[in-house]
Amino acid sequence: MARVELVMPKMGESIMEATILKWRKKPGDSIELDEPVLDIATDKVDSEVPSPVAGTLVEILFQENDVVAINVAIAVIETEASAAQPAASPAVNVPTTTPNGTPKVAVEVPYVPQPTLAVAAAASDRFYSPLVRNMAKTEGIAQSELDQIPGSGADGRLTKSDLLGYIAQRSAEPIVPTIIAQPTPAPIISTPAPTPAVSISGNVEIVEMDRMRKLIADHMVMSKHTSPHVTSFVEVDVTNLVNWRNKVKDNYKKQYGENITFTPIFVEAVARAIRDFPMVNSSVDGTKIIIKKDVNIGMAAALPSGNLIVPVIKNADLLNLAGLTKQVNSLASRARLNQLKPDEIQGGTFTLTNVGTFGNVMGTPIINQPQVAIMAVGAIRKKPAVIETEYGDVIAIRQMMFLSLSYDHRVVDGMLGGSFLRRVGDYLEQFDANRSI
Repeated sequence: MARVELVMPKMGESIMEATILKWRKKPGDSIELDEPVLDIATDKVDSEVPSPVAGTLVEILFQENDVVAINVAIAVIETEASAAQPAASPAVNVPTTTPNGTPKVAVEVPYVPQPTLAVAAAASDRFYSPLVRNMAKTEGIAQSELDQIPGSGADGRLTKSDLLGYIAQRSAEPIVPTIIAQPTPAPIISTPAPTPAVSISGNVEIVEMDRMRKLIADHMVMSKHTSPHVTSFVEVDVTNLVNWRNKVKDNYKKQYGENITFTPIFVEAVARAIRDFPMVNSSVDGTKIIIKKDVNIGMAAALPSGNLIVPVIKNADLLNLAGLTKQVNSLASRARLNQLKPDEIQGGTFTLTNVGTFGNVMGTPIINQPQVAIMAVGAIRKKPAVIETEYGDVIAIRQMMFLSLSYDHRVVDGMLGGSFLRRVGDYLEQFDANRSI
């Protein structure tokens, strides 16, 4: 018999931990090769963790709702094999053969964790997520001060909510550390920031936020706390664009097997404008501005539950309209079915949200951190507009829409933000009504 450790898989470049949602197997259950053993959650994506071997589950090391760092053993599976064979990587099974030529399946080598389970400073064994560390760095919170903030997470882990509450109180009443003649500073006791009292009398219904809604709430509060938001608006005439789509949509479906919506056209215009104004495609790290060379555009998608998720179109500036259409349709469809992969919601450098889907004419979106800008497109409506012609000005019925851009005023000033938004509008207004498909 051989015992193989099932480890928490690495689900994406920047994902350092995952939450165990549900164990599908219990100790004593038989498991087939590649059979799902448990469900995990990373940020907004739920995933299954398959077994790397066939055998019997003998031990579960973490319980449901526990947060576990990647590459840490979460269960032990007993197999019939006499020894486990090394695999090329945690995500790949490598076929090998026994001495008599009989093929067998190789299993991954159990990962041996470092003394700490996740990223932590050399002087501290406490776990901190990358987001918490970035927030602390932005606020100028030293490691010694961070170590003393009480945490409400698993094993006393410091969560975003804990840190936001501490920062709010710290801003209102700055805490001055007392210098004492002892090697270890006295712990700083902090309490969560006060919240407005909510009346629950009368005819009400109390609904607990689900996991995704809690994540969205924390992310939105953190974004408002991090970035000074400014929003600019332009109104654009998209008559040529609307007429072109109405004309080609049937042939487009026949040629490419895809329904063409306005979203890939908006993404194309945004990608072109980002190349003209690359500073909009950046993020902030303290006093440094990180300008991203890749144009990865996230598109906010509403889920049937009412929650929101932002799948990312990687290298959008390198795709033609057909490629963008395929990406948009695929991501939107799989988002609604909860089939997105963790990497598909990571790495965005700019976000586009379509408030026009709900009949809204404009919006003031909140920046998707750590990006510095997000654009909202409103509903396209027929309106009377003044058109300049060689015979003078005339009033005509045109297809009009509003674009709005919220941007981080630490990096994007009004001139840059307004110029970028106007450039997107220009590309949409100048859309070639005779463009081939």
